[in-house]
Amino acid sequence: MNELKNLKILYIDDEENIRLNAIEYLSFYCDRVYGAKDGIEGLEVYTKINPDIIITDIKMPKLNGLDMVQKIRKTDNTTKIIVATAFLETSYLLQAIDLGLVKYLIKPITADKILPVLKTCLLDLKENSSIFKIDDNYTFDIFNKTLFCKQEQVSLSKKELLTLELLVCNFNRAVKYNEFSNYIWDAQMSEDALRAIIKELRKKISKRSIKNVSGIGYQIEVDITK
Repeated sequence: MNELKNLKILYIDDEENIRLNAIEYLSFYCDRVYGAKDGIEGLEVYTKINPDIIITDIKMPKLNGLDMVQKIRKTDNTTKIIVATAFLETSYLLQAIDLGLVKYLIKPITADKILPVLKTCLLDLKENSSIFKIDDNYTFDIFNKTLFCKQEQVSLSKKELLTLELLVCNFNRAVKYNEFSNYIWDAQMSEDALRAIIKELRKKISKRSIKNVSGIGYQIEVDITK
């Protein structure tokens, strides 16, 4: 059960009592559980936190759950998505077929329903997780959030870890300054503060591995090995 603590979960439901109760319940098993009240806010939180698992209702104002999932699936086929709804409708089932859902659950969500699904998600994430090779000496285990130098663990501060995680998860592009601000500080961030963290990270890995992209942010150069 301890392994579930590493999971980052986003729970989306427009009914406040259901959402808050679910977040409280899931927090017994997972350290990082976030909430959103509709599909629009769900997309905003998803972009900000990059969750491992999304649990969403279907019928919600502004943007329903399945339309939100369709938007996510345009660029992301790895996040595990569970639909939780009060009842099954054939039209929704047909729409959901091609969305790569892990499970379609009927509310109320209870321990006997959700825990086996979370464990299934965990196993699948482990099987498909990648070890990112930064250079010949350094690798980053993205699932276990651990940096290694020649198989020896390297100590990182919380902000250093979050910075490295964000860079590695977006290795194929430059990460913008506001993305660092939202993901690491959850508030306004000075570029000097970010620059100080990048400086410390470069000391622990390689100065050449993290490059500044002028006017945009930073990008890490890695090789992916399975």
